[in-house]
Amino acid sequence: MIDTLDREIPAGQERLRLTVGDGIGVLTLCRPEKLNGWSWEASRQLGVYADRLRFDEDVRVVLLRAEGRAFCAGIDVTAPGGAITGRSAAERTHRYDEGIRWVHERFAAFARLPQPVVAAVQGYCLGFGFELALMADVRIAADDAVFALPEAQLGVAVDAGGDLRIARDAGAGWAKYLALTGRRLDAATAERLGLVQLVAPRADLDAVARDTAAAIAANAPLAVRAIKRNIDAYADRGMAAALDRAALAAALTLTSDDAREGYAAKAERRPPGFEGR
Repeated sequence: MIDTLDREIPAGQERLRLTVGDGIGVLTLCRPEKLNGWSWEASRQLGVYADRLRFDEDVRVVLLRAEGRAFCAGIDVTAPGGAITGRSAAERTHRYDEGIRWVHERFAAFARLPQPVVAAVQGYCLGFGFELALMADVRIAADDAVFALPEAQLGVAVDAGGDLRIARDAGAGWAKYLALTGRRLDAATAERLGLVQLVAPRADLDAVARDTAAAIAANAPLAVRAIKRNIDAYADRGMAAALDRAALAAALTLTSDDAREGYAAKAERRPPGFEGR
C-alpha cells in the first residue's frame, strides 16, 4: 500500500523528513547543501506533515531538527516559484498577500499541533528559520547557534510573525530592536532573553533535545496536550489579527522598489540605497 505522503511528497523532493519511534515524531529539515533554505514547497510539506502528526496517536511529542551546519539560513532565493508576478502592482501585491497568508495557515497548523514541539537549533537560524523555531514550544540551541531577523535589511517586513513571537516571549523592546536592526544574537543571549530554554555544546545538541522530548513523551498525553493548549490560549491572544497585518505589510514591502534594491544589493555585496518607495 502506498502511503499518502509518498504521493504528496515525491522521492527526491523532500524538504523535510519524518520518522516516528518511542513516542517521538522527529521532523528533520533535510537540505543541508542549501543550509535548509526555506521555500514555498517547504511550507507546503510542513503543512502535510502537520496534518499527519495531528492525528498520530503514536506521537506524543515532536522533535524539530535539521541536518548539516545550519538549522535554516532563511529563504532559499534559488527555489522555483520564489518570485510572484502580476499584471499590475496591485495584482502582484494581492498575490503576495494570499501567498503569505497561505504560508501562515501551514505554520499555524504546525504551531497548533496538540503535541508539544521541541526545536533543536544549530548554526544559522535566520529569517524564516528563526520564525519556524519560534513556533516550537521549547527551543534548545547549540552553542554555535546564531539568530536574526534580517528582513528590514532587504527592504521587507517580517513575513511569518517572528517579531510578534519575540514580543510575546522577550518583550516588545527586544522584538523591535532585533527586527528593526537585523542584528544577530548568539545562543547565550537568546537564552538570557528567554528565546531559547537551554544551550548545549554542539556535539550534545541531539542528545539534550531527545532527552527533553523523551521527558515530555513519558508524561500523561491528555495532561500534556491540555497544558500546551492552555498556555497558548493565554500567550497567543491577538496573534491571529496581528498575523493578518503582518501578511499585508510583507506583501506591500515585497513589491516595493526598496525590496528590489535590497535583494540586488545583497547579491552584489554592496550597501543598499533605500528611498522609501
